[in-house]
Amino acid sequence: MAERVVLHYFNGRGRMESIRWLLTAAEVEFDEIYLTTHEQYEKLLSDGALMFQQLPMVEIDGMKLIQSKAILNYIAEKCNLHGKDLKDRVMINMYTEGLMDLMEMIMMLPFIPDPKQKLDEIQSKAKERYLPVFEKVLSGSIYLVGGRLSCADVQLLECTLMLEEKFAGILADFPNVKSFQGRMTQIPAINRFLLPGSKRKPQPDAAYVKTVMEVFQKKLQLP
Repeated sequence: MAERVVLHYFNGRGRMESIRWLLTAAEVEFDEIYLTTHEQYEKLLSDGALMFQQLPMVEIDGMKLIQSKAILNYIAEKCNLHGKDLKDRVMINMYTEGLMDLMEMIMMLPFIPDPKQKLDEIQSKAKERYLPVFEKVLSGSIYLVGGRLSCADVQLLECTLMLEEKFAGILADFPNVKSFQGRMTQIPAINRFLLPGSKRKPQPDAAYVKTVMEVFQKKLQLP
């Protein structure tokens, strides 16, 4: 029997959440080890588990993987969620990297003392740069690439839900994206992930920020 996948990160979203989403969509069970102290981080470093001294880290197939994009690509390839050929894969990668650019702006909000200006920027970019791309490609298509589920679809769903948490009604002008979101949430594994008690993490709060800062021994810059 194959060893279970183990995720090493904080008890929060951050860069690990997209990995949780993709494993869930692929119906791969996983365990989690939460970092809460600097000593845990130092232990991973001393054990040589963190190439480039970075998190998240995922133990899978006898490897200790870092770099979230590399991890996502490995899982997508392994679980047949990365397209049928090279042309599919490059389209998927373009979509996912664009989505990650947007999602990373949202991820940083809890660490910004006054996020109002950044929120305005995110909303503007989402409505003018990112969502129109997906609205167009989903016109008459069920999935983004190749007529079948890929990691890009999973990441788009995650991103739209993150946007709606910050900007209620933001999808009102993007009916194809909203319909896509509804279809995706009906996939049984994803539907279960959206229910209370799942391994999906809530929006980050002050306790999450405090833990991150303590683990990395950093101080939040306040005005």
